Amino acid sequence: MEGLIIKNISDLYRVKSQDGYFECKAKGIFRKKNIIPTVGDKVLFDKEKLIITDILDRKNILVRPPIANVDQALIVMSTINPTFSTYLIDKLLNVIEFNNIKPIICITKLDLFHDKTIDKYINYYRGIGYEVILNTNIDDIKKVLKNKITVLTGQSGVGKSTLLNKLNFNLNLKTNDISYALGRGKHTTRHTEIYEVCDGYIADTPGFSSLLLNMKKEDIRDNMVEFNNYKDKCKYRDCMHLNEDECEIKRLVKEGTIISSRYENYIKFISEIKSIY
Repeated sequence: MEGLIIKNISDLYRVKSQDGYFECKAKGIFRKKNIIPTVGDKVLFDKEKLIITDILDRKNILVRPPIANVDQALIVMSTINPTFSTYLIDKLLNVIEFNNIKPIICITKLDLFHDKTIDKYINYYRGIGYEVILNTNIDDIKKVLKNKITVLTGQSGVGKSTLLNKLNFNLNLKTNDISYALGRGKHTTRHTEIYEVCDGYIADTPGFSSLLLNMKKEDIRDNMVEFNNYKDKCKYRDCMHLNEDECEIKRLVKEGTIISSRYENYIKFISEIKSIY
């Protein structure tokens, strides 16, 4: 029978199938082949023996927390407390796309922020092709989550627990409960789980931004999506848009077509990579 692993505690896996939920262990051959079943895996299992017999092909897998077959990442960013950060958004967008996951930006705490400059950023990110939703538009968020495995990412305090509680009152999460449920609390054993929310699945991923260090400078450049629209107009075919002359990207930044914060953050990311090599 086919199912989906939605929870893992030690060597026990909760598998959801059309017949219900089953607490299974993995076949011994997995350990010999150094294969670890992971939350998000689509698997075949014996519901009588409660044994996972096969893991179906994965489209991706994350390390922290270990989750497979992620469809999209919801970047939760507050306008204030903590302050809206284009640096963090751009870093997360870069890393998420590098991992072949669709990024979606969700803005919170708009009711506490009365500066209209936030609209400039919302409109820009939408203009370069990203989906940007507001946490007040609950119906839109529900549509986005349906039938998907979604990871939440963003700083502590941006309102991730509050957002999940709005989407599913039964969760009744308190601040930091998301990370606690995923095995990063002081008193938990190894525990990874995806929540069933809005006919989809959702989990927290606090370590995304650190993955930038695993990328090459060319990867960073190629994941600045709007740069790709103009790179053929640069003088040099492999232009890094840094010190080269006749660079179309630098011209567009000066002109205002490419927002300056995006380019400044790009330079910072390249510097971070250079500092470790």
